[in-house]
Amino acid sequence: MHEHETPRLLSLWFNFKFRLLAGGALVGLAAGIVVVLYRFVLEEVLSVVLEWYGYLQHHLWLVPLWLLALSLAGWITGKLVVWQPMISGSGIPQVKGILQNKLQMNWWKGLIAKFIGGTLSIGSGLSLGREGPSIQIGASVGQGVSRILRRSKTEEHMLVTCGASAGLAAAFNAPIAGVIFALEEMHMNFSPLIMIVALASSLVADYVSKEFFGLNPIFQLSSIGSLPLSQYVHLIILGIVVGIGGIGFNKAIYAFQNLYRKMKRLPASFRPVLPFLLSGVLGLSLPQVLGGGNHLVNELVDQAFPLKLLLLILAVKFVFTMFSYGSAAPGGIFLPMLVIGGMIGVVYCKAVNGLSGAGLSEGGFLILAMAGYFTASVRSPITGIILITEMTGSFSNLLSTGIVCLVAYMTAELFRSHPIYEVLLERFLRQGTGQTGQESTEKVVLEIPIHPGSPMDGLLIRDFQWPGHCLIVSVKRGSTEIIPAGDFILLAGDYLIVLTDYGRASQVRMTLQQAAYIG
Repeated sequence: MHEHETPRLLSLWFNFKFRLLAGGALVGLAAGIVVVLYRFVLEEVLSVVLEWYGYLQHHLWLVPLWLLALSLAGWITGKLVVWQPMISGSGIPQVKGILQNKLQMNWWKGLIAKFIGGTLSIGSGLSLGREGPSIQIGASVGQGVSRILRRSKTEEHMLVTCGASAGLAAAFNAPIAGVIFALEEMHMNFSPLIMIVALASSLVADYVSKEFFGLNPIFQLSSIGSLPLSQYVHLIILGIVVGIGGIGFNKAIYAFQNLYRKMKRLPASFRPVLPFLLSGVLGLSLPQVLGGGNHLVNELVDQAFPLKLLLLILAVKFVFTMFSYGSAAPGGIFLPMLVIGGMIGVVYCKAVNGLSGAGLSEGGFLILAMAGYFTASVRSPITGIILITEMTGSFSNLLSTGIVCLVAYMTAELFRSHPIYEVLLERFLRQGTGQTGQESTEKVVLEIPIHPGSPMDGLLIRDFQWPGHCLIVSVKRGSTEIIPAGDFILLAGDYLIVLTDYGRASQVRMTLQQAAYIG
């Protein structure tokens, strides 16, 4: 290791916590402003498009011109994806790849392309959500702040995480869910340092969002009461139903991605044209399925949809989401996933009430099914519980939501379904369309937790075959930071602080996590 850079980086690691907290707040402010602007533009554009479809109903002669305009928008979106492949889809897998040192991103090009591509896709009515692009835009802002301030790679990764957390907070008015998502999904472990800086970023971004959009939650469902204990048996059944549904959602996403890739004669830049044209047809025939679907959730609570119409909307929304996401158009699956899960909950409620007269609350089961469906697909149950709680503004169903999420999680585990964002990252890497991590001698500090029952638990440091090109800087045990010797015994709950080259960080992290995790 370079003898001058290593002491400098270690000095920063032990003294930069307060500086990092300030950086997280700065990223939260910048990301909050950009994501709020993005959210505002999307809502305004989609609102105009939905009104336009009402106008077209009475002026059908304009339909061919509108379809031509949609085709052009789809082609431009495709060109943006070809120019910057990292903006394809939701962007969450790409951010995970960056944090795992498997991908690289040009932050300002990616930000511009994602902003424009996402606006064209979601604003035109594709069944995609704003949360994935918001997370990637926030991560790009975090990387940009780091590059402008010339921070180290270690600090840059943390600021990227802060930006992703702030992006989710500003997109959904859900700051705590943003923090939990950063820990549970992005880093897949609990780091006190990441938690503090991500919390600062999320709170600032949420303040910016609420200052602009107001204090109301995304879904107006706060009036829904608690589920009676006599109906808790239905939570088990619902958890199994949405658990299987979440598995099916993941498999359908992969199948439609494969379907588009088999269209060898259709250039990649023309693939988004197909869902854009489909959005035009659906806008004239079934406009409820357009966009992410948060308006549809509120309608499900306020209006009594006949079961047949609800099943039709559910089926069309599901297939349209697959067509939209499979084309690689910039947009997320978070919100459509929640909406589809919510509709499954309402269908279950209507079916049970119709057969037995059980008197189940449609609004209550809508909330429960959203959280369970999300958990089965993403395999992040805590994020699902907190996200739905913050998005609905209702804390009265935490127990019932937890039960549904647990059952849905175990159902997905039983069928060995893998988390969707991990699979999407692997598929993206296999495509080879993104910028992969490059060899670099710049240093980065990794933080690896040791889990109970893992091979490292109870092991002497000298007895472990450490990977090359890494240095064990310290071991955090509670609030104490220890410089270990060879006879130091590692215990569950310890955090390894490891110094390595940036270009080797991905392999070093993978090797150590395999030894520090149960498996």
